[in-house]
Amino acid sequence: MYGKRIVSWRMMLISVLVASLSWADMARAYVGLCCGKCGGNMPMNIPGGGVPETHEYRVKFSPMRMKMEGLRDGSGRLDSDSLLGMPVMMGRPTGKFMAVPTSMAMDMLNITAGYSFTDDLFGAVMLMYKRNSMDMRFNDMMKTQVGREGFVMKSSGVADTMLMGKYRLFADDPLIPSRQMSLLFGFNLPTGSIDQRNTDHPVPTRQQELQPYGMQLGSGTVDPSLGLLYQRSASPWWWGMNARYTARLYDNKRGYRLGDEAQVDVYAMFQFHPQWLIQAQINASHQTGIRGEMDEYRDGDSGHATPGDPNSPATTLLWNTDNYGGSQVFATFGVQWQPVSLHILDLNVGVPLYRNLNGPQLEQDYRVMLTWYIEFVTKSSRRYGMGKTQPNDSRLGF
Repeated sequence: MYGKRIVSWRMMLISVLVASLSWADMARAYVGLCCGKCGGNMPMNIPGGGVPETHEYRVKFSPMRMKMEGLRDGSGRLDSDSLLGMPVMMGRPTGKFMAVPTSMAMDMLNITAGYSFTDDLFGAVMLMYKRNSMDMRFNDMMKTQVGREGFVMKSSGVADTMLMGKYRLFADDPLIPSRQMSLLFGFNLPTGSIDQRNTDHPVPTRQQELQPYGMQLGSGTVDPSLGLLYQRSASPWWWGMNARYTARLYDNKRGYRLGDEAQVDVYAMFQFHPQWLIQAQINASHQTGIRGEMDEYRDGDSGHATPGDPNSPATTLLWNTDNYGGSQVFATFGVQWQPVSLHILDLNVGVPLYRNLNGPQLEQDYRVMLTWYIEFVTKSSRRYGMGKTQPNDSRLGF
């Protein structure tokens, strides 16, 4: 009996030892899927997320789709039928339109390349390609004239380019901080076209007109951005907040400027496995309306019910600069997976919680983003030579 107790205690001790070693391995893994220096884990859809170790490069490929359907004015839904009709009756404007948008899909591909110059300074450039597709519905007169219910307005091409920097203001640990704050700064460069024409319109005389503001591919201006990023962690939990502001300081070559944008993102992440984590975010944004008017609309060459007459009503509500901007709050849920060392896949889906738009305008229904994140270790990195799967010092992350 006594011998059996000794064997039992030995087996229990061995079990505890094995469990302790297993938990220790998991604890080391929970340094984070991203690098330790950036705080371990960050959402890939938030600027500043995924910063590599010092003297290392990173690349992100991020295809995204945003779907809009239905009209909203303020916080209430609006029936498109109430806006369709003859723009002029008895020589007076009616407030009706020849065509009204019913839905839109915007597909984007973002390619970001970045480099960490020091433990505190990171720089990146983001190239963007955009494809817009908007369903337009005609009034009865246009249906009779062209013999169809409406048409699809399309535009595609290179969008604006973003230059971004991140400077760490404070960290409680230089390698794997549990608390840190960083300054975000950058510029949007006007590489996206603001000269897109309405080539898909069924009426030939309309095909040479410019497309409305929301269908153009860029802002046409150099737009500075400034923000703060605060990060906390208590492995396996990670959370933080990001606030940034983008200013439009002057009119573009066509005589208008897009609205200023303010965004606040709050996130929380739970790493339930060395290679997996789940995340939840609240994303709030506010954008002011467009200032000025597009030159060809102002001169009567585009967007008027009577072509060439700047005093005639607009063909569609998309030409009214008051119908842009507003406030929105989204909830975003996602998952991150590290299939192999130095690679991360991030999938997130956002759905609206609150919308108060400067309408009437199309409302967002959802947005989906998939990101493939890759790190490249150089000879100058502290991780160089530590192996492709696990470095000797687990404090440095993967």
